[in-house]
Amino acid sequence: MSRRLAIIMLGCCALVASAAVSAQQLLPVGDPQRGRLEFGPCRTCHYAESFMGHNNGPNLHRIFGKVAGKQEGFDYYSQEFRAAQFVWTPELMFVWLENPMAIFPGSSMMSLGVPDPQRRADLIAFLMQASVREP
Repeated sequence: MSRRLAIIMLGCCALVASAAVSAQQLLPVGDPQRGRLEFGPCRTCHYAESFMGHNNGPNLHRIFGKVAGKQEGFDYYSQEFRAAQFVWTPELMFVWLENPMAIFPGSSMMSLGVPDPQRRADLIAFLMQASVREP
């Protein structure tokens, strides 16, 4: 990994960590049914069901607790994600979804984000519920 990329990664991790503390304190209670509807546009690239596998983006089934950029069978992570060392939590996802490109500008994720905190919380609630439906 280049020195420049290492510095960027450290800065991003610090930003994510500090923002996650704030997000944990401010994370609204989400509604998984509204989140299911919110997830609709995400299906262009992601699935929340394990049996669907990967798409243009990695499968998001049981995403919480996984190290970012390391899902087996998905080979299209950006360099930033391949070098990432953080674990997805609802709080980090809350921060990430607000503006994905601000955290990892080199990401191949094509999303403007979900600026509304309630809609992000609903989306996270859906991902959490979808992740426990199947064994």
